[in-house]
Amino acid sequence: MRLDQAKELLEAVQKKKRAIAFRRYKKEIPHHSIDDAWYAGRYPVKAAKTFLFLLEELESNAEYKGLDVDRLRIVHAASQRGMKSQRYISRAYGRATPYINTMVHVELMGYEVAE
Repeated sequence: MRLDQAKELLEAVQKKKRAIAFRRYKKEIPHHSIDDAWYAGRYPVKAAKTFLFLLEELESNAEYKGLDVDRLRIVHAASQRGMKSQRYISRAYGRATPYINTMVHVELMGYEVAE
C-alpha cells in the first residue's frame, strides 16, 4: 500500500468512517460496511493513532534519506513481543497479584517504487 493511502485509511478509521476487517477473531464482532466485501470489522482508534504516528516517522525518515515520499510504498510490517514490565495490584488480606504488561516492537519498511 502506498504511504498516502495508508494515512488516509487510518485517518478514516480514527473518524469511524471506515472499519478494519477482522478476519481471524471474528465470532462476536459486529457487522460493518467494509469495502473488501467482508462483514466483521471494528474501529481500532487507539491503534490507528499509533500507526499513524509510525507512518509519519517513516515519512520523515524517508525525506531525511532523500527518497521521494510520493512514490513510497510500505513493503514490510511486523511486530514482535517486547519486554515485560511487572507491577503489583493490592488485594484483600495483605495479598498482592502481579500485573504483567507486555510491550510490543513494531517495524515498518518503506520502499521507493518507480511508477
